[in-house]
Amino acid sequence: MQRNKMRKRQTIVPEEAPTLEQLEAELRKEQYKRNYGRVLRSTAFSLLVVAAAAVLIAVLVLPVLQINGFSMTDTLHDGDIVVALNSKKFTTGDIIAFYYNNSILVKRVIAVAGDWVDIDEEGNVYVNGEQLNEPYITDKALGECNIELPYQVPDGKCFVMGDHRATSIDSRNTAVGCISDGMVVGRIIVRVWPMEQIGFIN
Repeated sequence: MQRNKMRKRQTIVPEEAPTLEQLEAELRKEQYKRNYGRVLRSTAFSLLVVAAAAVLIAVLVLPVLQINGFSMTDTLHDGDIVVALNSKKFTTGDIIAFYYNNSILVKRVIAVAGDWVDIDEEGNVYVNGEQLNEPYITDKALGECNIELPYQVPDGKCFVMGDHRATSIDSRNTAVGCISDGMVVGRIIVRVWPMEQIGFIN
């Protein structure tokens, strides 16, 4: 007796077509992805531009410097972070940063080109015959002075001294001498660290 082999037929059930609401939802999802990508790229580009501008400002306009050493005590202390204004315009009493032997020093301007500087044994400073009023000095001293006094500041230069007169090596010593305009980094305008001493520099 022969058996008839029954072949099982596979029934293919057609998938349901997506509804209009589903199509609209999928379209909105794709549009959101594209918009999100554009916003992300735009934001990243904006941040890059802002960062580049900040670096340029810091380097070219407002250099940020850290004080090393004690030659400007008590006005500035070792480890202080200050901001300088990149400018060649300064006057007597201003604190400036300048290049010296591949480093940057910070001192106070005492006299400018053509002025006569004199310092007595007690450390009193005279410019053009008049004693300077220096409320920022706590201990006066002649310091490391090996120049002949009175001394006339050469053209295109300025005479600088540290506020800690006993230890500062500055224009009183030929090792540093007077500072030319081309050596100046900028005028110190504000201290930004430590936090409790944030403020403008006098």
